Amino acid sequence: MTAAVEIYTRPGCGYCSAAKSLLTRKKATFTEFDIAKNPSWRQEMYDRAGEGSTFPQIWIGGNHVGGCDELYALDREGKLDAMFESVKAES
Repeated sequence: MTAAVEIYTRPGCGYCSAAKSLLTRKKATFTEFDIAKNPSWRQEMYDRAGEGSTFPQIWIGGNHVGGCDELYALDREGKLDAMFESVKAES
């Protein structure tokens, strides 16, 4: 089973930090795949999100959310909490 929330990051990425900050504020438990720790995660991310994808890339409950901007847009639209709740209900 995959983690409920997964995020692929790279060092020095402000968008990665902003996305992790929002997830933390929402008290969402997430699994981080930092490519500095395992470079093969970059290809894994591309395989899942598509070549040329930027950092971060985020999945919630196995659904690809996109990057930081998309994550914040979901929050502004009031959809992010519902996504977290549906993931909790499934586990």
